[in-house]
Amino acid sequence: MEKNVFFEGLKDGIPIGLGYFAVAFSLGIVAKNAGLNFIEGFFASFLDVASAGEYALFSAIQAKTTYFEVAIATLVINARYFLMSCSLSQKINPEMPFFHRFFIGYGITDEVFGISIAREGFLNPFYNYGAMFFAIPMWCIATSLGVVAGTYLPVRVVSALSVALYGMFIAIIIPPCKKNFVIAVAVFCGFCLSYLCSILPGIKEISGGTRTIILTVLISAVCAIVKPVEDDTTTHKEN
Repeated sequence: MEKNVFFEGLKDGIPIGLGYFAVAFSLGIVAKNAGLNFIEGFFASFLDVASAGEYALFSAIQAKTTYFEVAIATLVINARYFLMSCSLSQKINPEMPFFHRFFIGYGITDEVFGISIAREGFLNPFYNYGAMFFAIPMWCIATSLGVVAGTYLPVRVVSALSVALYGMFIAIIIPPCKKNFVIAVAVFCGFCLSYLCSILPGIKEISGGTRTIILTVLISAVCAIVKPVEDDTTTHKEN
């Protein structure tokens, strides 16, 4: 069973990895400008699998900020993963060993969270391992390649490659929206409020990561009050 679930995760992780390749390649350019070599770029991506977090990290290194400032900036920008972890924990079998929880937590990204939360029943850790098996190496390798050769490509080419990641986001959210009207309304409200927050005076100065956290808590709280999810944990099966 674990083998089949692993390959299901691997299949779903391939488009994620391809999208990651384009984004991490451009991050490699930023890493090179910060003075990192391809080995340092690889391990930076391996330890911090987050585009915004890594961009802040490389920018802070380039600006020669202190270690404390780098740590705080990375923590704040990546704080949205706390919310994703809390949400995903509701799909974890209470009897799951700690080491499975640890590695699932390590591999939580926006996209892996999206495909994981969309699965029915308790989450099988081997599904996440399958998705991570392709996606995370692609992320790390692309960062290294970006350090080595990214500066030789036109910026427009790198930006065009990044469009694939937005297409993947759409592919993740459309199926749940078609099945559940509440999810569709929440996604629509998220789009609208996110746009408003990006143009409203005062609010637009807040970092994108912080705005995401605020909107996530606000929208999810309203949905939980208006349309709470029925407790069906007794009927869950690992999937």
